[in-house]
Amino acid sequence: MVVSVLEEMRIRALGVIDDAVVELSPGFTAVTGETGAGKTMVVTSLGLLLGGRADAALVRVGAKAAVVEGRIQLPPGAPALRRAEEAGAELDDGALLVSRTISAEGRSRAHVGGRAAPVGLLGELGEDLVAVHGQTDQQGLLRPARQREALDRYAGEAVSAPLAEYTEAYRRLREVRARLAELTTRARERAQEADLLRFGLEEIAAAEPRPGEDAELAAEAERLGHAEALASAAATAHGALVGDPADPEAVDATALVAGAQRALEAVRSHDPALAALADRLGEVGILLADVAGELAGYADDLDADPLRLAAVEERRAVLAHLTRKYGEDVDAVLAWAEESATRLGELEGDDERIGALTAERDELRARLSGLAQRLTDARAEAAERFAEAVTAELAELAMPHARVTVELRQHETADEDAGIEVGGRLVTFGPHGVDDVELLLAPHPGAPPRPIAKGASGGELSRVMLAVEVVFAGTAPVPTYLFDEVDAGVGGKAAVEVGRRLARLAKSAQVVVVTHLPQVAAFADRHLVVEKTSDGSVTRSGVKTLRDDERVRELSRMLAGQEDSELARAHAEELLEAARAGI
Repeated sequence: MVVSVLEEMRIRALGVIDDAVVELSPGFTAVTGETGAGKTMVVTSLGLLLGGRADAALVRVGAKAAVVEGRIQLPPGAPALRRAEEAGAELDDGALLVSRTISAEGRSRAHVGGRAAPVGLLGELGEDLVAVHGQTDQQGLLRPARQREALDRYAGEAVSAPLAEYTEAYRRLREVRARLAELTTRARERAQEADLLRFGLEEIAAAEPRPGEDAELAAEAERLGHAEALASAAATAHGALVGDPADPEAVDATALVAGAQRALEAVRSHDPALAALADRLGEVGILLADVAGELAGYADDLDADPLRLAAVEERRAVLAHLTRKYGEDVDAVLAWAEESATRLGELEGDDERIGALTAERDELRARLSGLAQRLTDARAEAAERFAEAVTAELAELAMPHARVTVELRQHETADEDAGIEVGGRLVTFGPHGVDDVELLLAPHPGAPPRPIAKGASGGELSRVMLAVEVVFAGTAPVPTYLFDEVDAGVGGKAAVEVGRRLARLAKSAQVVVVTHLPQVAAFADRHLVVEKTSDGSVTRSGVKTLRDDERVRELSRMLAGQEDSELARAHAEELLEAARAGI
């Protein structure tokens, strides 16, 4: 299975580092080096890649800018990969390249997958990729929201099953509440809208308009308004075609065409061309007779009654009143009426819908109350197991008197809309239930439990977070952990236990540890050392992966400050063998 892995970082002009490449791998990587050699710059570099605050003081003296580049292998479907692709990032041979540049003037730029990106995007990706634990830089599980998420994952099916039901019911309750608010807060506006629609529909129904009626009436009004002129023109045209009965001598078009046809008929047998023309004149004569007949009928049918004209204009006025209010013509008015009838039906059904939605809201609140109680009970059971496991881990990490507890808090409210009833109390609720989850630490007997960020010193805090992460191992979604000074203030057997637990955590995630203890470094799968050159800088060759014999030499230096000491070398070899054996 492909997992997310931070493969390497290249660091240029950052603090004491001139140009160096930090090659990482899955499992446990230890980073060591003499004090001041630049080990903390590894942590700082990763922090910058995760969107940390830029500081011009980090830029190496004489350089124009500091640059940190990272190469991260991401499996398909990883949340960080989806977010990067949404921002336009492209992969390089299956890996995501990210970079951060800080100018000597303090300006900061970020690139993700070959595209310029806001620094905030690096922070979003970092939350899904790396958990940093150090004396001054703690992320992830120090936030109560992340602590709740982690506890839920630790609890497993006991929480995930009711939580899925709860989340869906909560989503539906929000929808129902929003719909009810719309229906009730806008009741007056909706009633006014219904009255206006009802009035308009009644007005249209009373007029009973027909489709296209306004166009028909307009044409009829035009005819009636010019009836005399139309009748005179029709009579004149009819007389020209068929003659005037009062004047037998008058010449008419039909007689002239008939005479022309007869002249050609007399000689049609002598020339086919004239025969064809004679036929066409016959057709003209028939057409003239048809037109004459229609003109006569038009004159007979023409209604010049002024009462009819008045009735038409009155009807047009009624329709014009409707088109001014409801549409540009009668067809548009009828379309408005159809749509408005549907809308009025919706508005008139509001009371029924309000009742149904109110009943559903009450049912959903009751359902959420039951599910929230199940979530609280499951979390409480998991919290007790988790606290005991972390406390036991701390006892092995030189904190024998420390005790971790998990506090589940609910907040009572008098606002029924903001709360649900759980355990006989009305408490506020949200998308994840009614519980606020917080990890508390009592570092010694008699000390009051306090949030872990406030209950532990800097060195203790990293050990507390190591214990927490070890217990959570396999359930946390973050694939890479960085511990800085996790071994501060410990030595001897406790240091061995720190190393052993880091190795255990590395079985399910990538672990990078900056350490000064050989007992911790001995458990690493990969050992990197940071070395300065004679001029005080760290160059490309200054961060290197150690071979077995080189590891012995480095562990000897860490043990006795004398890498060539035979006694130190023997002790270093013993440490490595014990770590490999899991002792």
